[in-house]
Amino acid sequence: MTENPDAAEGAGGDGQRQERTVRLTVPEMDCPSCAQKVDKSLQRVDGVVDATLQPTTGTAAVTYDPERTSGTDVVKAIEAAGYEVSGGPDSDAAEQAETGGGADIAPPSEVWTSPRAKKTWLGAALVTFGLLFKFLLTAQNVAVASALGYPLSVADALFLGAVAVSGVPVVRSGYYSAKNLSLDIDLLMGTAIIAATGIGYFVEAATLAVLFSIAELLEDYAMDRARDSLRELMELSPDEATVVRDGEEVTVPADEVEVGETVAVRPGDKIPLDGTVVDGESAVDQSPITGESVPVDKVAGDEVYAGAINEEGYLEVTVTSTAGDSTLSRIIEMVQGAQAKKTDTEQFVDRFSGYYTPAVVVLAILTAAIPPLVIADPVSVAVAGYGVTFVGDWQTWFIRGLTLLVIACPCAFVISTPVSVVSGITSAAKNGVLIKGGNYLEAMGEVDAVAVDKTGTLTKGELAVTDVVPAGDTDAATLLSHAAGLERRSEHPIATAILTRATEDGVEDLPAVTGFETLTGKGIRGEIDGEIYYAGKPALFEEVGFDLSRTRREADGVLRSGATGDSSDHRSDGGVVSEETPASGGGAFAGNTLAALEREGKTVIIVGTDSELLGAIAIADEVRPASKQAVERLQALGIERVVMLTGDNEGTARAIADTVGVDEYRAELLPDEKVDAVEELQAEYGTVAMVGDGINDAPALATAEVGIAMGAAGTDTALETADIALMGDDIGKLPYLYELSHTATDVIRQNIWVSLGVKLLLALGVPLGLVSVALAVVVGDMGMSLGVTGNAMRLSRIKPDRFFDA
Repeated sequence: MTENPDAAEGAGGDGQRQERTVRLTVPEMDCPSCAQKVDKSLQRVDGVVDATLQPTTGTAAVTYDPERTSGTDVVKAIEAAGYEVSGGPDSDAAEQAETGGGADIAPPSEVWTSPRAKKTWLGAALVTFGLLFKFLLTAQNVAVASALGYPLSVADALFLGAVAVSGVPVVRSGYYSAKNLSLDIDLLMGTAIIAATGIGYFVEAATLAVLFSIAELLEDYAMDRARDSLRELMELSPDEATVVRDGEEVTVPADEVEVGETVAVRPGDKIPLDGTVVDGESAVDQSPITGESVPVDKVAGDEVYAGAINEEGYLEVTVTSTAGDSTLSRIIEMVQGAQAKKTDTEQFVDRFSGYYTPAVVVLAILTAAIPPLVIADPVSVAVAGYGVTFVGDWQTWFIRGLTLLVIACPCAFVISTPVSVVSGITSAAKNGVLIKGGNYLEAMGEVDAVAVDKTGTLTKGELAVTDVVPAGDTDAATLLSHAAGLERRSEHPIATAILTRATEDGVEDLPAVTGFETLTGKGIRGEIDGEIYYAGKPALFEEVGFDLSRTRREADGVLRSGATGDSSDHRSDGGVVSEETPASGGGAFAGNTLAALEREGKTVIIVGTDSELLGAIAIADEVRPASKQAVERLQALGIERVVMLTGDNEGTARAIADTVGVDEYRAELLPDEKVDAVEELQAEYGTVAMVGDGINDAPALATAEVGIAMGAAGTDTALETADIALMGDDIGKLPYLYELSHTATDVIRQNIWVSLGVKLLLALGVPLGLVSVALAVVVGDMGMSLGVTGNAMRLSRIKPDRFFDA
């Protein structure tokens, strides 16, 4: 999104200097060397404070002091580097710079019909006819002019025409590179074209000009395809909204809608802004934000997000954030910012290219100059079983030096990492995974162990009734009605779970309760129809006087703590339970019923009086349907260790761990102990990713190499603090994230080493006469640039697994 801190104070903090930031579109700035050239030009402008250049999006975010320079000067500086700013210095671009406006990404370009393309096609036609006259129609290849005493044939004239048409844009770019002291492909190619033309090698000069122009067009096309994924993300946000004002519906630009206004969303429309449903019901496709595979039912009180699609019903939504502050807008802004954070590999490539290019240029000069001086007579040698003859003529070695100049361009492996990062991050964002930087994408691909929080991550974080176990002659409806009647006065999450289950089961006629009292840490009690009823832990009823030891006995025969009541325990009503007169009811539950429920990690709530048990209700934080499959998938993908970290008790932790299938679990951990656990995993396994809710697990998330927050949609804290955010509450996205990151890391390595390997092979073949200028351009420059871009684009084909309940 466009950043416009018009009133931001300067570095001194005294308010004396105001700074302005503008984002401008520079479509042809599509490689790191291009950005370097623009940066050097901007550095010469007094008043430019900072510049963030993103060749992968074709944008430049420039911060300047309006008291020392102007937006027009910023635009002119970029154009002085040889790159057109959309609109030009006398039109909208300069106006945007003055007002702080701007664009978010270069618009789609008409690559094949652009002025540069038309010149390239004309140059290609001239070269074709030139070759025809030079090699086939030799009788018609007559002299038509002369230059400096050198006769020019029809073919020569055609070749010179091709150089003028297709080569001049290259030479012009090379001029700007020289002006900005940038040793890049434009300078190398421009120098090669001028040198070849100057000494009469018209065929080579024309071929080089046309082939390089074609290569540039193909690279522009490939980069435009790479930018498409981000454009698709930005196009999710509607431009207009239908606002209800004074009882009438008015269509206005989305960025003019204010917080608190109500927007109407009809079936099939995109929700224009984040908000809360105030009227209507519908199924909403939230996949653009959270990546959820099926629409989510929305009713009054539910949150909705900008960019989500209203599938069925009519909705009225109260706006809770402006267009620039919606969840989708922040996702787009973070994706754009993520591309500016260079990975370790990208930094290595930048450093390497700084040595590689000058070294090969020097080698090219030596190749062109030294052999003609030292080889007096032809020399024949055997290379890989083939005879190669070296001759000392200047023309041969000049062409070979020229070829090495072409190979000196590091474009292919310089862009190999950025295009892979753009492809990976934007693909992830469209599938509900927000990666905050290329460094995190790379780090996630190197993860050896995954630490996962339990509550809210492997489980839903919401208590629910899992079992209703009546005792004696009591039926389930009676048990639930008494439990719900007692819990109706409580605000505990367990009460909410029981009341929800009662409603779901159609239990509506709840008994009236008087004398309600909370028994801290044990349960509750109240009077129903003149009799005291209790709802609480088994320990509470053991205090009352019930012997529950048999039903709470572990399968191995070991009693749980508190399984038998002490004969001197005081009853809740003040009476003392005598050892000789234990309350009845110990046999109300069959077998080891309570033990079995507790072994499964469930909280057991018993309902009854001091003389009769109505039954038990088991409550648990439900395991997410995808948790088990996600863990299995992570293990199958090669993660060495999946460890569950939780502050919950040992029994619950063990039950969840067994259900989900993690390799290890650690229970009863405080936040600082989770940090210790992550550090232990780092010491034992290496790179660790920690998955949590982004708030309670913040210390552990910060300690791990990669911190991943669950359910970040609509949660500002999680969006801001996590390295990676799973926008929906879907743990099933975790294997997708690892697979995408791991594949992205492999793609980056493949791109770098293959492009370097091809360059090396070509460079070795040049002195032997095995590589021509055309081959160097077609394979070493154009071919490899297209290859690395195409390889990076396949990341978009990786899709999340769809896990369902077995």
